[in-house]
Amino acid sequence: MMNSDQVKDIIQWDVRTWSKALPWWERHLPVIKSGKALELGGREGGLSLWLASKGYEVICSDLENTEGTAKPLHVKHGLESRVQYKDIDAMNIPYENHFDVIVFKSILGGIGRDNHPEAQQRTFDEIKKALKPGGVLLFAENLQASGMHRYMRKKFVRWGNSWRYVRIDELKTFTSGFHSFDFTTTGFLSAFGRSEFQRNTLALGDEALFNHILPADLNYVLFGVAVK
Repeated sequence: MMNSDQVKDIIQWDVRTWSKALPWWERHLPVIKSGKALELGGREGGLSLWLASKGYEVICSDLENTEGTAKPLHVKHGLESRVQYKDIDAMNIPYENHFDVIVFKSILGGIGRDNHPEAQQRTFDEIKKALKPGGVLLFAENLQASGMHRYMRKKFVRWGNSWRYVRIDELKTFTSGFHSFDFTTTGFLSAFGRSEFQRNTLALGDEALFNHILPADLNYVLFGVAVK
């Protein structure tokens, strides 16, 4: 059982909402001794930390300076021996039939920025290529969500006008080449918090009410699992 500090280090921001991915993913995470895993767009390497804690041998990757940015977190938790660091573009993954698990969080909007869905599709195609047969992609991504979410992002988020937030139907298309795709969604109010304290407080309202009454496409976070 992970404690709150470990979960915070893994998820990093909007923790109460996005950390719901972890127990959901764990139900789909293959139990493989010395399994091989890849984190894409790792930044501080939180998801690499999670996979290393589960016994995986992990490649933590980002576009540049991956080791300098991510290694301190793994050293802090004593898991750096399970992690390698490589600079990898998610649209050009230099592996084929190699990984048991690939994981990412909130990278598709930047990959597809300025309205390039074909770049988002290519990312899923590259992930499928890099997974072993039967390998699993676990991901968490920002959805377009409601009109209010879209308006507030454009008004208050620095990259809100260029980021390409995805829809559920698009993710179904992007993963159509996989053997299976399953997902769940969460979060409505917490997206409007301007600080971590506000986001975590607003998430209580989501848990009490909005997650139970809103249709999936009005939530702003999707957790997905796709099996090759």
